[in-house]
Amino acid sequence: MIHIGHLTINKIEKLLSVGDLRMAGKSEQVIKLVLGDPKLFDDVINSILSDNPGIRMRASDAVEKISINHPEWLKPYKKLFLSEIVKIDQKEVKWHVAQILPRFTLTDREREKIFNLMLSYLDDKSQIVKTFAMQALTDIAIQDTSYTDRVREIVHNLMDNGAPSQKSRGKKLLKTLGSV
Repeated sequence: MIHIGHLTINKIEKLLSVGDLRMAGKSEQVIKLVLGDPKLFDDVINSILSDNPGIRMRASDAVEKISINHPEWLKPYKKLFLSEIVKIDQKEVKWHVAQILPRFTLTDREREKIFNLMLSYLDDKSQIVKTFAMQALTDIAIQDTSYTDRVREIVHNLMDNGAPSQKSRGKKLLKTLGSV
């Protein structure tokens, strides 16, 4: 586990603790702070491991949004994600983890582990988790075309049997997979 200065984590966790599970709270403020001082990214990553579900949710949301433009910031945390964060069984964390994991530079073994994790996410009760797992599987197939046929089949199946959000996302994903 990464050790963090006491005052900094209190500031980040305090900001992330605002609101309940339906609220983004002050996660946008945390994102701005981290973009201004990237050393704070440590604190946000570690907040995903908080005992507080709201802090975990908002921290994973902030990491997901920050890593869109700075996927390289994730690099030091790959082991933490693959060993600890993937074990968090909270839907609000899972759907962000599904978006984050394909942003890592992965070995073949790690990619297979994430692929299998995303397959397990397809059994989640949350339609949002399932939809983001579809996206993650597609992202994996884009990185490694040996997954393309399997992912196409999965997407077709989810479009036939899934929620409207999966049907809509599936159409876009199949177009993306068609160009792979």
